[in-house]
Parts: sequence; structure tokens; C-alpha cells
Amino acid sequence: MTQRLAVAPAPIRPATAATATARSATPALGTAGLVTVLLGAFLPMLDFFIVNVALPTIDHDLAAGPAVLELVAAGYGIAFAVLLVLGGRLGDNLGRRRLFIIGATAFALTSLACGLAPDAWSLVAARAAQGASAALLIPQVLGTITAATTGARQGRALSVYGAVGGISVVIGQVLGGMLVAADVFGTGWRSVFLLNVPFALLAVVMAVRYVPESRAERAARVDVPGTLLLTAALLALLVPLMEGRAAGWPVWSWVLLALFPVLAAAFAVVERRAERRGDTPLVPPSLLRVPEMRRGLGIAVPYFAGFGGFMFVIAVALQQGLRLGPVAAGWALVPMAVGYFSASLAGPRLIGRWGSRVLSAGAVVQALGLATLALTVLADWSHFSPLRMAPGVALAGIGQGLIGTPLFRVVLSKVPAARAGVGSGVLATGQQSSLALGVATLGTLYLSLSPSLGMDRALALCLGIQLTGSFTVLYLTTRLPRSIG
Repeated sequence: MTQRLAVAPAPIRPATAATATARSATPALGTAGLVTVLLGAFLPMLDFFIVNVALPTIDHDLAAGPAVLELVAAGYGIAFAVLLVLGGRLGDNLGRRRLFIIGATAFALTSLACGLAPDAWSLVAARAAQGASAALLIPQVLGTITAATTGARQGRALSVYGAVGGISVVIGQVLGGMLVAADVFGTGWRSVFLLNVPFALLAVVMAVRYVPESRAERAARVDVPGTLLLTAALLALLVPLMEGRAAGWPVWSWVLLALFPVLAAAFAVVERRAERRGDTPLVPPSLLRVPEMRRGLGIAVPYFAGFGGFMFVIAVALQQGLRLGPVAAGWALVPMAVGYFSASLAGPRLIGRWGSRVLSAGAVVQALGLATLALTVLADWSHFSPLRMAPGVALAGIGQGLIGTPLFRVVLSKVPAARAGVGSGVLATGQQSSLALGVATLGTLYLSLSPSLGMDRALALCLGIQLTGSFTVLYLTTRLPRSIG
């Protein structure tokens, strides 16, 4: 009865006096400031994938073994995903520029620790710490853009952020292969981590000068029960999916997967009760009632899961199936990078004219690219090559750019400035969790089926599954309003 009589919080509305006051109180984000925060976003997203091509060399140098190698890759992504919303809340309370500087400094130090790791387990620990520092950094980027820009400038900034996110994934594959092959000063795989240090410190210096401070008008206490439950739920999902295959699917992996829906339901209940009491939950349910936030997150999950799975599976297929080296495998994805970047540049103009139909067109083009690539794989695997795959990956890249570029505008366009940090944290958590989910599910499926089906049929099957994701995105984009703020 008490809950029934409690007064529900007022719904979030896109245009309120409080929102306008919060935005006007924050100095505008200039071009140099935008470049600074985008650099801060680029480095953590680059690091999610750059390590993939270095894993064989890490295994050779540190005698890591398959299970530990999985942790080198997974530890970063898990720590990144589970702490993102908390990072957004801390930025709201303590100041987004302050947390950006702290996060960038921590990212430089943990990258240095990765590059100097003396053994495999030290590298695993440093990678987890690096992911935690990235979780402090990334929400401040989107939070600052949302709080310190308005109108068309905000739309362009969010579009560029979306482009940076996609390009960083492809560049990570290419650059990682080049750095390992170059063996700069005898550093080998260590250079993929050491490269971060000077650029992260540059971001710190530039942030002090060019990034305005912004924060929520009223500081809210950290939601400890919500934070613990969200962390437990994400760990219960991601750890078994990313480690279960390497460990032989032991009992604990199935127990954790069974606990995930229980923990997720408990988190939802705790957050609803906290908001009804007038507290500030980690993920306010009223924030998820903003239509743009809810629908955009619905699109983000299949889009990023498909994108992450595609990048992992195609990299493994090129290196294990075609026996390409890391440099050649990376360069095979250059047509995708060119397509993504071209679509991203055209995105703001297309969105201004056609609105949300741009996302629908992107889903269609992406589906055509995936279908073209699947048919090319099945037609003649013995002569499959980077040149033959170029049309398919270029089309897929164009489609992904048309979806990813405006998606951040859709999700954050109506989030009040006072909640920019937590909104950004929710979006970034969805992005990183979905990327990890795609790598875990499609990667596990491909590696499990390729010995029996053959690499060509296993790859074609994974591409077919990703096609269903494109159709899901297409359906969901038709539910969006025509105009994008």
C-alpha cells in the first residue's frame, strides 16, 4: 500500500526551464574542446579491438595460454561495461571535466602498466584497470557534448562521436597489426598499449585548457545497491559468455547465466523503488521512459552486437582461414573504414533532410553488404581474398555509418542537461555490453562450428545471423519519429 500511495516522479520532458538553465550555465564547447573530448573517446574504443591482433604474439612472449588470453581481451571489456553508468553518475556529481582528466590520466597510467607487464597475469590485471579507467572517461565525453552544446552544433558533435566510435574499431584492427609487425624499438605487442600514453596525456593537457566544466545542478548520492546489482548482472552475463568456451563450459558458467535474469529483475525493482522514494537511482526508470532513449537503445543492442561480432569473426576468418598476417588482415577492412567514414561525413546533411529514414536506409545497405559477402564466401572460398570481399565490406561499412552516426543523436537528443552524464553512461554501457555480447556469442559460434562445417560455411552462417540483426534494426527504425533533434 505504501508504494501505491507514493508520489511518482515527474516524467522527463525535453524542454523545461531547468534544462534551459542548466545548459545556459555551462560554457559552450568550442572546436578545440570538441577535438579534446573526441580524442578521449577514441583511445578507449580503439583499445577494445586493437589487442585482438596482438594476442598470438602475447601468447608467444608470455606463455599465456588460451584461457588467460581470453581474459586479456575480456577483462578490459567487462570492467569497461560494468562501471560505465557509475562513471556517468560521478561526472554528474563531481564535474565532467574533472572526471575526464582523472579518467584520461588513469588511462595513461594503466596503458603504461599494460605495456610494461612482466607476465600474463599482470597483464590481465592491468587490462581490467585500464577498462575501469575507460569507464570513467567515456561518459564524460557524451555528457559534456550534451550539456555544453545545443541545436545543430550538438547534432553535428554527436554525429562525429558516432563516426569516431565506428572508425576506431576498424583502425584498431589495422593499426594493431602494423604496430606488432613493425616491432618498434623491439617492443612488439607492447607498443599497442604504450601508444596510448602520450595521447592520453595530451588529452589531459588540452582538457585543462579547452573543455568547460559541467555537472548536475544537485549532487546525488551514489546508488550503492543499484551499482552492485547492475555490476553483478553484467558480470553474470558477460563472464560466462566470454570465458565459458575457453574453460570448457564448466558448471559455474551455466549457474551465472541462470542468475543473470534474476539479478536483472532485482536491479529493475530496486531502481523503481528508489525513484518512488525520491532518491536518485543509478539508472532512473523515468529516463528510460523518454521515447528517444528507449527506442534508440533498442536499436543500439542489435546494431552494436552485430558490429562487434562481425569485426571479430571476419578477423579470425582472415587470419585462420586465409592465413593472412595481422597487417594484411587489417588492411582487408580498409574498404569498410572508407565506407563508414564517407557515410559519417554525409550523415548530418542526410539527417537534416530525411530524418530517421537515414537509419532505415543504413539497415538496408548493411543487409545488402552482409548478403553480398556471404554469397561471395559460399561461391568460391578457395579463391576468397581481400579484393573479392571488398564490395561486401564496403557496403556494410556504408550501412553501419548511416546507422551509427545518427544513433547517438537519437538516444541523447531529449535527455535533460542535468542528466547528461547518467544518460551517456546508460548509452555507453549498452554500446560496450552489446559489442562484448556480439564478440562472445558470434565468436563462440564461429569457433565452435568451423571445425565441423568448415570456415566458409561457419562464416556464412554467422553473416546470416547478422542479417537478421539488420532486419531487426530496420523494423525498429521505422518506429522512430521522422524528425531527429
